[in-house]
Amino acid sequence: MPPKPPRRAGSARTQRPSPDGGSAPPAAPRVEVGEADFVVLCDALKVSESVREKAWKTYESLSAADGALACNTKKKETWGVCIFIVAIDLDEVTFTFTELLKSIKMSVCTFFHFLKEVDVNMDTVSTKVDSTVSRLKKKYDVLFALYHKFERTCGLIYLEQPSSEISAELSSVLVLKNYWITFLLAKGKVLQVEDDLVISFQLLLCVLDYFIKLSPPAMLKEPYKSSVPAVTVNGSARTPRRGQSRSSRTAKQLDTDTKIIEILCKEHDCNLDEVKNVYFTSFIPFLNSAGIVASNGLPEVEVILKQYDELYLKNKDIDARLFLNHDETLQPAVIACSQLERTPLKNNADEEINIILPQTPVRAAMNNIQQLIMILNSATDKPSDTLIKYFNNCTVNPKDSILKRVESFEHIFKKKFAEAVGQGWAEIGSQRYKLGVRLYYRVMESMLKSEEERLSVQNFSKLLNDNIFHTSLLACAVEVVMATYGRNASQGDSTSAETDLSFPWILNVFDLKAFDFYKVIESFIRAEPNLTREMIKHLEHCEHRIMESLAWQSGSPLFDLIKQSKEREGQADQPEPTATPSTPFQHNHTAADLYLSPVKSPKKKASLSATPPPDVPPAVTPQTPQKPQKSTSLSLFYKKVYLLAYRRLHTLFLHLLSDHPDLEPLIWTLFQHTLQNEYELMRDRHLDQIMMCSMYGICKVKNVDLRFKMIVSAYKELCNTNQETFKRVLIREEQYDSIIVFYNLVFMQKLKTNILQYASSRPPTLSPIPHIPRSPYQFSNSPRRVPAGNNIYISPLKSPYKFSDGFQSPTKMTPRSRILVSIGESFGTSEKFQKINQMLCNSEGQLKRSADVGAAAPKPLKRLRFDIEGTDEADGSKHLPQESKFQQKLAEMTSTRTRMQKQKLNDGNDTSATEDK
Repeated sequence: MPPKPPRRAGSARTQRPSPDGGSAPPAAPRVEVGEADFVVLCDALKVSESVREKAWKTYESLSAADGALACNTKKKETWGVCIFIVAIDLDEVTFTFTELLKSIKMSVCTFFHFLKEVDVNMDTVSTKVDSTVSRLKKKYDVLFALYHKFERTCGLIYLEQPSSEISAELSSVLVLKNYWITFLLAKGKVLQVEDDLVISFQLLLCVLDYFIKLSPPAMLKEPYKSSVPAVTVNGSARTPRRGQSRSSRTAKQLDTDTKIIEILCKEHDCNLDEVKNVYFTSFIPFLNSAGIVASNGLPEVEVILKQYDELYLKNKDIDARLFLNHDETLQPAVIACSQLERTPLKNNADEEINIILPQTPVRAAMNNIQQLIMILNSATDKPSDTLIKYFNNCTVNPKDSILKRVESFEHIFKKKFAEAVGQGWAEIGSQRYKLGVRLYYRVMESMLKSEEERLSVQNFSKLLNDNIFHTSLLACAVEVVMATYGRNASQGDSTSAETDLSFPWILNVFDLKAFDFYKVIESFIRAEPNLTREMIKHLEHCEHRIMESLAWQSGSPLFDLIKQSKEREGQADQPEPTATPSTPFQHNHTAADLYLSPVKSPKKKASLSATPPPDVPPAVTPQTPQKPQKSTSLSLFYKKVYLLAYRRLHTLFLHLLSDHPDLEPLIWTLFQHTLQNEYELMRDRHLDQIMMCSMYGICKVKNVDLRFKMIVSAYKELCNTNQETFKRVLIREEQYDSIIVFYNLVFMQKLKTNILQYASSRPPTLSPIPHIPRSPYQFSNSPRRVPAGNNIYISPLKSPYKFSDGFQSPTKMTPRSRILVSIGESFGTSEKFQKINQMLCNSEGQLKRSADVGAAAPKPLKRLRFDIEGTDEADGSKHLPQESKFQQKLAEMTSTRTRMQKQKLNDGNDTSATEDK
């Protein structure tokens, strides 16, 4: 049913205000705005007069803008976008998002892409509209992933053509519809965070369990058929509505029988305890509130349809019922199978080609969760015996304070999680927190072992009695768990989709400063070698978020450290003299160095155990007056900020100014000077705002035509950027405006003298370009060539894993890796070796036959080749003639691997030798 327009929208169209403040007669003619088709569209969407007028003005301004070709060729689509933008900005939305898409005949994905294309001047789409679009995108991604998982799962549960005993009303189409709408209703009423993929999927499993139990066994496939409780009558899931004893027995059976849910959890690698918790604390209360009674059989479709319709019209967003009809409005862009990546070595003509599609978002999320759980299976909720020994070795035993802190944060986290997700999900929050505690103790133990090896010290009293260190470490562990569970349906390898529980939510829960949290990230990654690639990249993303903006917020301890550094050096323009771009990035600092800096002296190993007397709190330890010591944490922070800043600048520079290479050093010098000497400009602002202003300023004085419009257009195309960065910049207290206003009123006023120097005959001394090392966190996205000349490429072992068989058995291999051999891993059967040898023999045979018949030089085969047959030119080793080709090549690969390990060890020793002790 179409939504009823609000009263004020209706009155705006029928009663126009008169000059004397009264109301004009209802029959007064309305002044039509825009073309006839625009008026028809507005009438169909029931928009108010104010929305009509402003939307048409917006359309006119878009049409007149430079590069507005899309607006002029797609009028109706542009009208729809303008109505959408204005209605949200004015809080007068009288239509649902799906109704809008239907009216202008666009799909969800096409609409989002077109909206971005229409915003040519970067001022059409407000941050309020950006937020709404982001929410719609996330909801669509989750719904799309869940529906396709649901459709495939139902195909594994139900027979396509059940026996004739089943009544017509229980057709597969009806069952599918009943399932899906019940799930949508449950999701909308139970969940406050509708873009949480994992919790939504757990709720979907509850719905599946409920309906399977009500289905006649004749409709089901094994193993579900033999596991369904005998509560059906005459092959129909509809039971008599009368008879209290019958109702009680049925409800009890359905609630207590867990066979089906166990099968579903096993099939989908879901945690059984978590799904049970969702079932009893959230799903059963939903059934009761919706009036769905198990003894009545399958819910009436009309009843749940009516309830969902009310929910959909209230939210005014996506009508997810259309997934059932495969409606084109909800279909994404289709990627043909022919575009899938293939191996260079083709199969035989008569060999069947099995294309393995990428894993689904749901499967990827479940795999990541199972891998995390397997890592923590050996961990406990309490400190291990090894940790207890470390605690006992401390001058002041930290055990009691650690346990109290963990217990206190559990109550806080459980409360905050329930507030964000829903009160019925508090226990789920508690379960996730406990996983985080296990990881916290595990990583703490690993850190202390590393510190003991590094310093030959066993008394870590000062570190283990540091409240900020423990809070940061615990928050980081819980963040890893939350990010693992919070994987969004739209996340790829390099992006991190935002949700209500995304970082920096954890900082608010633990009342932790971002700069303090940053200190533990690198040590945390080093201490836990089993972290997944996705989690390492997520923590790196968190570190970047901190360096670019979060650490520069008012109240951050960063500004106090900079002030202390200036006082120490006695130079008002040098916040951290040692943190220059030319300083090598390599370091061997640990969390202990960063959290105890600047009080800790790196040269005194015993300082880790130094603690105040029991009656003096650690934070106010009396110290004799002395010159403040160097801040390790500040120095390392500035090094990382410079690296991040230059990477961002270099990427944007290549997009915009590749024809002016001489400008990059000038822009970087101004950028680096601002960060080092005018760091107050970063307070409550973003690193990229300073970057864009530096680029514009240098181009201005060098007479290079580069407008802010061009800069922000290129900036929008970069990874992990937000339009709010250039649309909402702090001008002065409580006042925000665009990046252009910030440049004119703040940046230029502060740096005018410095900027003008670049146009003079004596420009400032150029800052050295930072050396960009390989990230300590990243895995290579593409294979890397092994040095020493051999034609060997290595790449990290890819997920997913089949967790039921343990870590060492990857699941289905892709066409690229069907004959993959991993050095150091169990090979299994000999079939793989035989196939490789057969391939090599066939290839050599083809070459010989070509040479015998005097054919032209053969086309090089796309297979693994080595530079010299039988000789490893790096170490000169020879191979015995009786060795097979594969044995020779395996020996060469092993030799190369040994050289790489030795080189890595030597590099590590060289790096350690150059560091300050």
